[in-house]
Amino acid sequence: MQPGFDYIGVNVGFICHDGNGRVLLHLRSDKNRDEHNTWDLGAGQVEFGEQLEEALVREVLEEYGCKPLEYRHLAQRTVLREHEGKATHWLVNIYAVRVNPNEVRVMEPEKNLGNAWYELDSLPEPMHSSAGKWLREYRDQIENIFRQT
Repeated sequence: MQPGFDYIGVNVGFICHDGNGRVLLHLRSDKNRDEHNTWDLGAGQVEFGEQLEEALVREVLEEYGCKPLEYRHLAQRTVLREHEGKATHWLVNIYAVRVNPNEVRVMEPEKNLGNAWYELDSLPEPMHSSAGKWLREYRDQIENIFRQT
């Protein structure tokens, strides 16, 4: 049985930022499940018995090689999509995560073609559909976090 396909999968999604107005994006390779060569945010599945925050810290470390300096929960979203003709269903907990830009690296080169920092007013194209949507929807909250750090 596969999470997200055979039962509802639970994910953490993270908008990593530097505390100075920039967000971290990575370019998806053709080894990802879908939306190849699009700019994306980080995300990963919550493992059985794991708290959301534990999954968040683990996933940031696995994807970007660094630990969060701080994080804030932004929202919880139900994501209904289709993959190769089959419906998918995920419950995603979205966090804003401040990281040290000097510690960020590509940890999954087979999936990540490169990391880059962008200001919210100059995001690259094409964006992954969920990443672009979340950055638009939570822009005010993200900018407020920038002002507080």
